[in-house]
Amino acid sequence: MLAVRPNLPRARTTSLREAKVPLGIVSALGLTQIIGYGSLYYSFSILAPGMAKDLGLTVAQVFAVFSASLFVGGLSAPYIGRQMDRIGAAMVMAIGSALAALTLILCAWSPSVAVFALAIVLLEISSGMVQYQAAFAALVESDPRSASRSITYLTLIAGFASTIFWPISTVLMGYLSWREIYLVYAGLNLAVCMPLHLWIMRKGKVATASGSRPAREPVIGTIPRERRRAAVLVVSAAFALVSFTLGAMLAHMVPMLGALGLGSAAVVIGSLFGPAQVLSRLINMIFGTRLPPPGLAVVSAALMVVSVLILALSGDWLAGAVAFSVCLGLGSGINSIAQGSLPLYLFGSDGYGALTGKMAAARLVTGAAAPFAFAAAMEQFGIGASLVLSAALGAIGILAFIAVAMATKRSLVATPKTSD
Repeated sequence: MLAVRPNLPRARTTSLREAKVPLGIVSALGLTQIIGYGSLYYSFSILAPGMAKDLGLTVAQVFAVFSASLFVGGLSAPYIGRQMDRIGAAMVMAIGSALAALTLILCAWSPSVAVFALAIVLLEISSGMVQYQAAFAALVESDPRSASRSITYLTLIAGFASTIFWPISTVLMGYLSWREIYLVYAGLNLAVCMPLHLWIMRKGKVATASGSRPAREPVIGTIPRERRRAAVLVVSAAFALVSFTLGAMLAHMVPMLGALGLGSAAVVIGSLFGPAQVLSRLINMIFGTRLPPPGLAVVSAALMVVSVLILALSGDWLAGAVAFSVCLGLGSGINSIAQGSLPLYLFGSDGYGALTGKMAAARLVTGAAAPFAFAAAMEQFGIGASLVLSAALGAIGILAFIAVAMATKRSLVATPKTSD
């Protein structure tokens, strides 16, 4: 049973809702997240066939290198998180943008498979320095009180990364090689992302030095420090289990739908995932302000697990497949918000970078293993049974999130209302 802090004042909750969102920083980070995810993650699936042909590999082997890089990236996440607490998240993001540009150039130059593999691994490490983990920490660093709402706005903007970069990468493939495209993306990271990250860093320093920024009131988490380790393990395991379910579905969505008998419609059905992600974040931004992060995590996990069960039960039924893709996208969109807001709500703003780094490690390592594990399960047990097994793992994550939500709710109900 998770214990929670019994004296969290209700006035604190009100101040969090009324805190002003730093729209300039959120907008700048939104642009860098679109470029960061688009150039370092979403473009890979479009460019992979060209990479395989150029390097004399199969597409499966190229994706194996990518999965290995995700695993290494997960292992590096705790160290990156500690550095964000030590030197500042914006500084880490600025360094990460420079490293991303250099590794994209190294990847474009790579004369051999070994150099290519090294470049892809370094690329994933740099991704951990510029994507959500770091961006969320930068928002907490800027203003802990408004960070939860800022995270919602940021994920809404960044949700367009795949919508923008999948078509861009596809069009560029008609004119440039994958190596030349990576050089273009290196220029974006260096010329757009790095200056914006440096601007965010300088903005914070100038505001603090001039006294124009009031003392940043830290957010106090609902979990007392003596219970933090157990709670971190529970929440990390929950996110990891849900990440396994999501990672398995995303890696195999289109071919799996095709194998179920949906044919050419599989691509169209899979394309519904992205808009559903953005829709869920928009709905949460407008209507979800009163739902605390533990409840948000429960809803996101439940949507993803339900989506998998729908597909397992519906088979080649078109409406069932559409419901699967939409529900999975809705859950995934909210899950991104929960990854940033739940640790802040439970554990507070102190040490946020290091804490989310540990959680990201568990999530990324599990997500990296998901495509291979699910493929092996499909080969051994078939698609239907594999979907049920994946949903069962996700259901355990739901139970963990429910335990957290119930514990925090009991604490808030038992807390007497305080006045300002």
